[in-house]
Amino acid sequence: MSGDRGPLRVAGRLLDLADTSQLEVDFEARVVTPHELQRLTGVLPDADWWSYGADRHGSSREGDTSSECLPIFVSRWGMAPEAVEAFLAAVGNAPAMVRWDFNGWPEAPEVGLGCGGPRGAYVTVCVNARDLYLEEPATDHTVYVHVKQIEAQRAAWLAAQVGLQVFGELQMAPL
Repeated sequence: MSGDRGPLRVAGRLLDLADTSQLEVDFEARVVTPHELQRLTGVLPDADWWSYGADRHGSSREGDTSSECLPIFVSRWGMAPEAVEAFLAAVGNAPAMVRWDFNGWPEAPEVGLGCGGPRGAYVTVCVNARDLYLEEPATDHTVYVHVKQIEAQRAAWLAAQVGLQVFGELQMAPL
């Protein structure tokens, strides 16, 4: 992350608004080189992985060797929030994402919304990628606020609570 903690600060400010009494973190990365793989398996030793690209085969489910199947996607879900810093340090320049999963968003009376439940309550930081699929390279990072589709106005309300604004089109999450 080149020392840029801006996206983590934004994610932290959003999480401060949320009900995080039950909080877990999911990690994903697109790995191309053996060096990237070595760094990531050091912090995510039990991660699932699968080959990336058309006509490629191999996965942790099949018992294949990850270093022989590069490029791959690496995924580890349900980890403690304390693992975020180590994961981002290991990522280096690889496209990756961190997704915080929690109980729900707060009430947003200004836009007519009660408390949001756990479905649709996430914050995602994509590093070195512009999109949630980690396919569009970027030299910076993007913070995504996930809300229920029928409560789309909550995203703009949440952004305003932390002094930011929503840009771009509404996207469906790849979950």
